[in-house]
Amino acid sequence: MVRYRLLLIALLFATSGFAQTYLVKPLNIEATYKKETRTLGGAPGKNYWQNTADYRIKINFNPDTRLLTGTVDIDYINNSPDTLKELVFKLYPNFYKKNAMRNYKVDAADMGDGVKIKKLSINQTDKDLGKVQIDGTNMRTEVSPLLSKGKLHVTVDYSYTLNKTSHVRTGQVDSGSYFIAYFFPRIAVYDDIDGWNRYQYLGNEEFYNDFCHFNADITVPGKYAVWATGDLINANEVYQPGIVKQIEIAGKADSVTDVITEADLKNGTVTSKNTFNTWKFEADNVTDLAFALSDHYLWKASSLVVDSVTRRRTRVDAVFNPIHKDYFEVVNYARKTVEAMSFKFPKWPYPYPHETVFDGLDQMEYPMMVNDNPLDKMEDEIELTDHEIFHTMFPFYMGINETKYGWMDEGWATIGEWVISPIINPTIVDDYAIESYESNAGKEDDVPIITLTPQLAGVSFLTNSYPKPGLGYMYVKDMLGDALFTKALHYYIEQWHGKHPMPYDFFNCMNTGSGMNLNWFWKNWFFDNGAPDQAITKVTVTNKKDYQVIITNIGTKMVPVDLTVHYINGTTKKIHRDVSCWKNGNKAIAINFMAEKTVLKIDLGGTYDPDVNKKDNTYTVTK
Repeated sequence: MVRYRLLLIALLFATSGFAQTYLVKPLNIEATYKKETRTLGGAPGKNYWQNTADYRIKINFNPDTRLLTGTVDIDYINNSPDTLKELVFKLYPNFYKKNAMRNYKVDAADMGDGVKIKKLSINQTDKDLGKVQIDGTNMRTEVSPLLSKGKLHVTVDYSYTLNKTSHVRTGQVDSGSYFIAYFFPRIAVYDDIDGWNRYQYLGNEEFYNDFCHFNADITVPGKYAVWATGDLINANEVYQPGIVKQIEIAGKADSVTDVITEADLKNGTVTSKNTFNTWKFEADNVTDLAFALSDHYLWKASSLVVDSVTRRRTRVDAVFNPIHKDYFEVVNYARKTVEAMSFKFPKWPYPYPHETVFDGLDQMEYPMMVNDNPLDKMEDEIELTDHEIFHTMFPFYMGINETKYGWMDEGWATIGEWVISPIINPTIVDDYAIESYESNAGKEDDVPIITLTPQLAGVSFLTNSYPKPGLGYMYVKDMLGDALFTKALHYYIEQWHGKHPMPYDFFNCMNTGSGMNLNWFWKNWFFDNGAPDQAITKVTVTNKKDYQVIITNIGTKMVPVDLTVHYINGTTKKIHRDVSCWKNGNKAIAINFMAEKTVLKIDLGGTYDPDVNKKDNTYTVTK
């Protein structure tokens, strides 16, 4: 009988051979290894390429009518090995076009004619607009064959009316403020995985653009100040001298500088006294350019050293309506976020010269800018600010295809929020969206994280984009420890910043960077179905103080083990095992500890340990 029991225990804790776990790859992904554009070690292959362009954008925006008219000149370079016989453009404002496909609600008043193309020329030859195909947010035109390494010049004259309500990432904020994004026609990404990016912009799914150089001339009425992606290169022409001086001070000072005050607004000492001002911005090697304007916003700014080696500084701005009292502290939250990102997590020098938090009507990120609505609670304001700013690394510095792989950027912003919020304010316990995952885990619409984002809807879109990948990253961070995790993550960043990584590049880079084959975890957490469900199944006590607690993984998802031992005098003891305790395929582990005092009860689970059934997570000592 004893031998029989020992055999059962041995089987319970037996290994099941995870050492050679293989991550199944779709055929188009396998093809990239054969073409040697990507490698199984995670790095770009010897034949990796990506296309790029130089954009010269000139627009006029009329705040009264919300009409935006512009010309964009594009010098496009085909670095691919393929001959291109067509160009595909993105017309993102067509999201608001009548009868457009959308998975987001839009008020009827905001549905219009979309982008009106007045002229499209390729290499100085005008195209017949009747033959240009516009389908939703995509525009397609045939071109003379563009050979590999070839270049062409595109000119587009266009206009559209900015939405007044239905503020989906862009639009009018109030009677004198506007956040304007996705406002110019751009050439879609052509990559080594799918060729042209033909996904429509429907609202839920986000964006995928190439790294390009941008110059933007933005002409608006003289009373409006403008903030944008990139460097303002003509501050002396558009601001009055006092504001220019304050901007310069803010760029060198650790303290907060009031760049635009209520007195400046009242006295009319902000912008140059012209009927119209043209604001010139330049940004290099970024994936997008957005801008915002207001005639009544305050501007607080600070700066900090983000690179201890070069002593490079980043300026952090909060631009806001003074009636939103919560925004007076946003500059401090933003500054602390940039500092934490640079020196604590992910410990990578903040890559851009400035970050502007604009008081808008959404919760959305752009290169060097975020559009954040005001919030009542301090905790919510901190969590929103650091989440959106964290996106600077993912997707912008890393060039992620958000449309297909939303979890590759939103998951990182989620763990960034979880880690950085308590750094800003230690009272915060940020558990964003974990409860949503717990309530949905293992159900029909709970599909693997690796599922393409356009195939998701409802709660699965939320959980696959935010908490599930965030937890996956956190579990690996916990398992590897901060030093090795940072080494692995930095390897990924070093290989892919300024490029377009896909999921397997991330998995393989983390394996290579850590020197460990983590496929057993990637498969379980990112590829497999199932739900997290742990239980305390047995507690044995000897000598009244030697405890053995058997934790059984009833579910199929691997989650760390966190035990809290509650003593009768009100104190507690924490016991933790990282997710590798399940690495060998065992369904149970034993945790032994010596009770320092009389035990009242034992609880299983922590903030970041989702569990679909918590009824078996507590052991109470019977008297």
